[in-house]
Amino acid sequence: MLQQTQVKTVIPYYTRWLTQFPSLAVLAAADLQKVLKVWQGLGYYSRARNLHKASQKIVEEFGGVFPQSLEDVIKLPGVGRTTAGGILSAAFNQRVPILDGNVKRVLARLMALEIPPEKALNTLWLLSETLLDDKNPRDFNQALMDLGATVCTPKNPMCLLCPWRDYCYGYLLGLQGELPMGVESNPIPHKMIGVAVIWNEEGLVLIDKRKADGLLGGLWEFPGGKVEPGETVEACIQREIQEELGIEIEVRDRVITIDHAYSHFKVTLNVFNCGLIRGEPSAIECDEVRWVTLEEIEQFPFPKANEKIIDAIKICHKVKARGNSS
Repeated sequence: MLQQTQVKTVIPYYTRWLTQFPSLAVLAAADLQKVLKVWQGLGYYSRARNLHKASQKIVEEFGGVFPQSLEDVIKLPGVGRTTAGGILSAAFNQRVPILDGNVKRVLARLMALEIPPEKALNTLWLLSETLLDDKNPRDFNQALMDLGATVCTPKNPMCLLCPWRDYCYGYLLGLQGELPMGVESNPIPHKMIGVAVIWNEEGLVLIDKRKADGLLGGLWEFPGGKVEPGETVEACIQREIQEELGIEIEVRDRVITIDHAYSHFKVTLNVFNCGLIRGEPSAIECDEVRWVTLEEIEQFPFPKANEKIIDAIKICHKVKARGNSS
């Protein structure tokens, strides 16, 4: 959960996760939809899917007991070298190095690395392993991560408080503020998306489940797609719904506009109420489609941005209901 996510954000999810899945066996036996629902809002949903797969692998291949060899741990879905090292050193006090973002920064400054850390990973792994304490690898790795998180911070490092100050080439050369060197990044793409909240005559709303192997795989959403150059949002929605679900719809009023950022791109969701004109929705470019009530919709795991759509729909529904009653 801490991959790409801060501790303060993770804690309530971690607590809820352990309440729902107190053991590897319970997690392995759980339905993936329940797993995604418990994870909902934390983002990077591949982590939840990998945790689920890893628990099943541990139950099937290791009798439900977490493996203790680096080779076996790295083979678990979603586990890389740093995660494996963190687990084995923290849980079993094994002498296995780590190299997360904080550690990369500490080591890059320590050796005054002249290139971006991502271009010197072999060197940094070797240094992390060389420095690792033989008797207390658990405490050393934890201390190294904490040093980067609290003292050797990305901006304004507190070098006067650092126990490695006298041995840090970055500090001795006065380069600590310039290190580690960054990699020049390209502008983040921004996509305009048309989203359809489709209602039928019974007052049910249509949702579809994304394909398991794609972005946000296994989660439910309101259908739609990318606005093409020269295309209006309304035309985009009608085209996408025809292509994805094989139905014809009428685009009505705007519900909400949402700006949302992912790790590698940004989106603006243009959400419209729509009415079904003709056809029966088919899962052409998704795994499943369903007509649901606003009460039932809470049972399904949705991406974070879609939660705002659900809230907006409910508010509009209440306002409309009050208007009809008066």
